[in-house]
Amino acid sequence: MSSSGRFIPVTIGAWALLLLIIAAPAPSLAQQVNPTASSVSERQLLQEMDRIQGRVSIPDQRSSVLMQPAGREWREFRNVALRWIGGVAILGMLAVLVIFYLTRGMVRLESGRSGRTIVRFSLFERFVHWMTATCFVVLAISGLNITFGRPLLLPLIGHEAFSEWSQWAKYAHNYLSFPFTIGVVLIFLMWIAGNVPNKADVDWIKRGGGMVGHDHPPAYRFNAGQKAIYWIVVIGGGLVAATGYVLMFPFYLSGIEGMQFAQIVHSIVAMLFIAAMLAHIYIGTIGMEGAFEAMGSGTVDVNWAKEHHGLWLEAQNARAEANARPRPAATAAE
Repeated sequence: MSSSGRFIPVTIGAWALLLLIIAAPAPSLAQQVNPTASSVSERQLLQEMDRIQGRVSIPDQRSSVLMQPAGREWREFRNVALRWIGGVAILGMLAVLVIFYLTRGMVRLESGRSGRTIVRFSLFERFVHWMTATCFVVLAISGLNITFGRPLLLPLIGHEAFSEWSQWAKYAHNYLSFPFTIGVVLIFLMWIAGNVPNKADVDWIKRGGGMVGHDHPPAYRFNAGQKAIYWIVVIGGGLVAATGYVLMFPFYLSGIEGMQFAQIVHSIVAMLFIAAMLAHIYIGTIGMEGAFEAMGSGTVDVNWAKEHHGLWLEAQNARAEANARPRPAATAAE
């Protein structure tokens, strides 16, 4: 057979093979995902899927998750929204306190000091308060480093110093969470009886708590403002502790979605917690004359107690008089 005769069957066979390839059904994966699709189409595809995962042969089955689109939303919250929430809450509170101090100044004792004192808090109460407060300060600073350290602190001290600081801050944050949690529980148990809202709190709020003007609304051992701080510590401290332990011991109680939710709750509550504690620190130091002595020495001036906690002072005086009153002597039976 001539060469031209052999060429025709070969050509026909090649065309037949090409037609078979074109007509053959494409794999299902190729039909679902176009490798040349635009980035917008791929993003839409990922958003429609709950997650992308496969199968792994190692014991840790969580490593089979290749991509979790919800993680992008969490990362956006952590890197953008959380910084705005923290900045507005903390800087806003500082601005309010500065303006209030410049316009109102320190709340002074109207009647001056009497020279007589009354016990306000016991040694154990002050120990629990300062233990919890010290842990809170360290936890707040080390926690803020996670959110604001990279954009604010890293450019100032450099990568090596920032890495060393962040490592020690992490250790402090983890280990001091335990005494902080114990302190929150003890605070709840110690002062729950005096922090139940009552009618005197409504009157105290209506009259501005003595912070506006020179009014001194009566209050029991804890006024409405202090009760608000108490419940912020108990509820806020409980939330940050619970969510913090979920993050500290990952995958024991929740999957990745639960941990992302725990981190969101933990960070938002922590930012608001810090802002509220700034107001508490202000009132307890430069905001009110004689207030720091309550947690410093445990005693306060009688005039301070009369102006800020008059109902509590009356109850204390009545109790002291009852204890000092001589009891009638027992008479022998005839």
